[in-house]
Amino acid sequence: MNQPSPAIVAQSAVRRLPRLALLLLCAAYVLPGFLGRTPWKSQDIEAFGYMLQLAQPSSDMASHWLQPTLLGSPDAQLALLPFWLGALFVQWAPAGFEALFARLPFVAMLAGTLAATWYAVYALTRHPSAQPVAFAFGGEAKPADYARAMADGGLLALLACLGLAQLSHETTPALTQLFFTALLFFGLANSGRHRLQSGVAVAASLLGLTLSGAPALALWLGLGGAVLCATAHADPTQRRLSMLDLGLLGLVCLLCITLAGALDLWRWRVVPHRIADVHILAKLIAWFTWPAWPLALWSLWRWRGQLSQGWRFLHLSLPLWFVLVTVGATWITGLSDRALLTALPAIATLAALALPTLKRSLGALIDWFTLLFFSVCALVIWVVWVAMQTGTPARTAANVTRLAPEFVPELSFGATAVALLATLAWAALVRWRTGHHRAAIWKSLVLPAGGAVLCWLLLTTLWLPLLDYARSYAPLVQKIMRFTGPTPCLQYAGINKAQATALRYHAHVKLMPVQAPNATCNWLLVDKINQATWSEKVEALGWVEVTAIKRPTDKSETLVIYRPATGLLTATAPQQN
Repeated sequence: MNQPSPAIVAQSAVRRLPRLALLLLCAAYVLPGFLGRTPWKSQDIEAFGYMLQLAQPSSDMASHWLQPTLLGSPDAQLALLPFWLGALFVQWAPAGFEALFARLPFVAMLAGTLAATWYAVYALTRHPSAQPVAFAFGGEAKPADYARAMADGGLLALLACLGLAQLSHETTPALTQLFFTALLFFGLANSGRHRLQSGVAVAASLLGLTLSGAPALALWLGLGGAVLCATAHADPTQRRLSMLDLGLLGLVCLLCITLAGALDLWRWRVVPHRIADVHILAKLIAWFTWPAWPLALWSLWRWRGQLSQGWRFLHLSLPLWFVLVTVGATWITGLSDRALLTALPAIATLAALALPTLKRSLGALIDWFTLLFFSVCALVIWVVWVAMQTGTPARTAANVTRLAPEFVPELSFGATAVALLATLAWAALVRWRTGHHRAAIWKSLVLPAGGAVLCWLLLTTLWLPLLDYARSYAPLVQKIMRFTGPTPCLQYAGINKAQATALRYHAHVKLMPVQAPNATCNWLLVDKINQATWSEKVEALGWVEVTAIKRPTDKSETLVIYRPATGLLTATAPQQN
């Protein structure tokens, strides 16, 4: 290990970030977005639909739980574990609280992702090769204090990533995959210090990833990471132990392969691309991982002396391997931001490694850019909220009305108070950062993380009624039920899974595939997109079109309502938009 570390850090620079402040920051990020809203379009509510379906009793429970279906077809992502967890909590939910209870395990998984990332960075930066240079007369940062400060920086970098906000607050397999990827990252990072803890974490994460629809990702990350852990040990005794661990990991991977085959989870979804599409991937990475990716690139440059033999230095090789595999998965699966989500813990780790090498001028640039960016974003959110409540500025209020017609603003004193407190906390944080204080190694990431949390909190308090109106199916279902009146059953043809879940959850109706009209089910819904395919069949069965109802915030999404052709009352058939 003769490659020098570029980190030069004094003990005064690794003071502890106050635990209460860090916990409050994490809570302010984790809880908003899960609370106080209905399921959103479209993967969020579709996943909730599978959970509702699983929570219902069935005569064949084994097949029911091992092959969950919605509208008669299985999940395209072949994810079982997130639906199992949500369904279990739905079964325990009181009436009317199914959506909230279904989110509880996902709240825990997002919190677990943050914790796993913190401990992974802590373990990696405890390695001697990641420690700062020793001073001639002492005074360099102590190993544990340095690792703790770096872990604080890594957690702040993860919170600051723009792409984390929305996808991490949905009840979809993407969040489950993110959690188990972070858990696997933590387990491999701890492989040289806590073997039992590491082994349990690695085995659980590999099984979790397999059951969450990513068996190939689990094998690539697990086997490749284990090889890096084995080669990173300089001590031959430790290396022999690592090879034994590698053999045990192979058995776990064999179990995952067998399990994926038995449950039919192996489905290759490789999407071909042209070389010209690289710029699309670059744009996705640039905004999704901002502001961590510039710091990650800076880390690779400043640690290039060790990077040339990266397999020997786990604090570089392990996060870099995770980034390469997850970015590759993003490329071959259709440039999906949900696949890129799993790269964020590793990118945040690389961003943290930049902290002990940042120049004062670069740190000041990050601070000023972050201050301006998030302050402007917060100001825009407040201005739009004031326009919704008062109609001033008139142009802003008119834009809201145009984008969300028929939306009636709501004033929540509790949400407004939380937003005001968050804004005041941001002002205090800015004052602290721009004031005179002792240097802290994590200081350059305080404003990015605080600004990201502030904007997310403002969006999910001040704008939550508007976002709920725009992104949920509740307004569409309400318009349908106002037209049809109370009904225990609706027939359907050509609707998608998200629409079916919305009808079942918001209208509390039973859904039946299209057939001849009967006294119980005398309304039929057809998606406008598929109407041409189904029109002849539904007319032959005795249905006639009555009206078409559009989703208020998406005119391209329209459900056509049919009634029985015989006995149709023309007075009940006004055209609605």
